[in-house]
Amino acid sequence: MSDENSDSAPPQDRIKLNVGGKLFETTVSTLQSGGPDSLLSILSTRPDPNHNNPIFIDRDPDIFSVLLSLLRSNRLPSTALRRFSHLELLDEAAYYGIEHHLRSATSPPAFSALDASLSTTLRPPSHPFPSAFSAVSDDGSLIVAHGGQISAFDWTLSPAGTVRTHADDISSLRRVWSETAAIGSSASPGLHFYDVSGGRHVGSVHWSDPSDPRVYKARVGAITDSADSVFASFECPHRENCILSVDKSTLKITAEIGRQSGGSAKAMTPEKLSHLPDHHLLFGCAISCGAFGFSGYVRLWDVRSGDVVWETNEPGSGRSSRFGDPFADVDVDPGESAIFKVCSKSGDLAVVDLRRLGEDPWVYLEEKNPSLRNPGGGGTSILLHCYRKQVFVSREGGLEVWSQMEEEERTEEASPSERIYRRNFVDKEEDASRGVIRRMEGGGNRLFISREGVEGIEVWESSNFSGAISVD
Repeated sequence: MSDENSDSAPPQDRIKLNVGGKLFETTVSTLQSGGPDSLLSILSTRPDPNHNNPIFIDRDPDIFSVLLSLLRSNRLPSTALRRFSHLELLDEAAYYGIEHHLRSATSPPAFSALDASLSTTLRPPSHPFPSAFSAVSDDGSLIVAHGGQISAFDWTLSPAGTVRTHADDISSLRRVWSETAAIGSSASPGLHFYDVSGGRHVGSVHWSDPSDPRVYKARVGAITDSADSVFASFECPHRENCILSVDKSTLKITAEIGRQSGGSAKAMTPEKLSHLPDHHLLFGCAISCGAFGFSGYVRLWDVRSGDVVWETNEPGSGRSSRFGDPFADVDVDPGESAIFKVCSKSGDLAVVDLRRLGEDPWVYLEEKNPSLRNPGGGGTSILLHCYRKQVFVSREGGLEVWSQMEEEERTEEASPSERIYRRNFVDKEEDASRGVIRRMEGGGNRLFISREGVEGIEVWESSNFSGAISVD
């Protein structure tokens, strides 16, 4: 085998390799393209008194052929992933020190919802109906809770381990370290940590207050984390609830945030939490749907003091909060410093700038295209998720996205409410017919979706052949 450029390369730039008994001839520059720390680059500069003798490498020659093609063209041959698994390729790439090249070649393109489609469905082993999942924003890997178990999928979406937990029903899940997941159960108390790859229980945290007998058997409702802390909302049987801050290194409780009691809408346990590192804030919200429609709240706490710095309650707060049309779901986009809500009856989308909070700061986004204007709300099954400057809204089984319009005159300092958003449908009619979307979460260049009563988790990715401009 010879390199495409080796015929024109001078003899001193050519190099021969014997990989597992198969001869290869390429150029020094091709091998050095793997990076100065790669094994191939080091071998290419090794002094060789007998230049005609090939360098012997005791590895698989067929996979080496694929990796050599990767170094030559920065892409894999079209048949590579049909012949070899991601794991086989990754193991060999790691041996040669060029795994970053392989990751770049096999990762999906930058995620743009305007060109996203269902690429595959992950089905966890033994119990394919997921109860919760958590995606990693950096690389698109995933952990899934199913039937009291947690299964991990790496950045290639290959299985990376399963651990059996003590819980029969995992309702809250968050990856807090590369191998460790924090879980909560609606059926059993406590916040628990499990090493998924090692298959073991790491530790547990329980909320207790010796001075208050109402605080016992507290269950976890939502989990998020920061660089050094885990935040979890706890609720007791008598509806006493709070958010606990837990130190990651010691698994000790460091603070009690937002303690409240009672069964009113304003005192519900936060069911969604997000940490906003740029603002030192913790976002939390709780929403319920009853005979009289939706009600709930949004709050921001200062994580350093534990004080509430802003809150809104619906229905009924603010002069123009559309009384009678409260939010059905709320989410925060930390990168854009914005909170979005979707109204339960009109289905309208509104945004608030975290830097311009006030009594009634909501600005309602307007769809300019008459053919895409929202016909109304989505009943009781409305879901909202913010990811990478894109706002996803699910109404029953359908999925739409609001993405920012890039305009030359817009500055980076512009408020989210001053930016122009365009609404588009992400899915097709046959996609929506698969069932009601119950959870969606972005990770890496992927969007993960689970549906009510449907096996597995859908993985949505953009196309390599897209002509769309990414909003990332």
